[in-house]
Amino acid sequence: MEYYVTTDNLESKTKLWLEKIAPFNQHRMTLQKDKSALLVIDMQKFFLEPESPTFTCGGLAIIPNVKRLVNAFRNANRPVIYTRHVHHPDHIDAGIMEWWWEGMCLEGSPESEIHSEIAPLPNEKVIFKHRYSAFYNTDLETILRCMKIEDLVISGIMTNMCCESTARDAYYRDYKVFFLADGTGTINEEMHLASLLNLGFGFAYITTTDYVINQLFL
Repeated sequence: MEYYVTTDNLESKTKLWLEKIAPFNQHRMTLQKDKSALLVIDMQKFFLEPESPTFTCGGLAIIPNVKRLVNAFRNANRPVIYTRHVHHPDHIDAGIMEWWWEGMCLEGSPESEIHSEIAPLPNEKVIFKHRYSAFYNTDLETILRCMKIEDLVISGIMTNMCCESTARDAYYRDYKVFFLADGTGTINEEMHLASLLNLGFGFAYITTTDYVINQLFL
């Protein structure tokens, strides 16, 4: 199986994506370090293992960048917030998603765990969610308000599903969204690029891992 992006070509692909969306990615923003947080969305084994029914090849490519981001935010003493998409073993919270998707990520299962290279520390917040957006029926907004966060950096998987849904919901709540072209991944290039285009046009500043890390340490 040929993946649309790998760790080897991620940088060159990102450059092409940013060039394609440039006419619509006009809301360039400067990260407010003291009001920023990193969201790491659904970087779980369920989506990162090739034998999974919901394998997300783009997720494998971004692991090194997500690891760099996590370390940078920790070193800058800024919060790293994780999400895990899970469902009750009896599917009592599944709803239409059980009909829509093949396979469910069950809470407490080994595959529901976050990838070991970017696992949360004991004091870091983990949001357990049952729908695409990290804001939907979770305490994410309360956490962000209490920490006085204004700028959200979004990384993780899938670009066009949980990452995009979370970015849109963040925009509706007046957060400034920094969406990472090289820190989000999905199952094919068409979906990834479409999300970058749509989000850059109406919801977020599409940028890179290097840009965000440099902003943290200006």
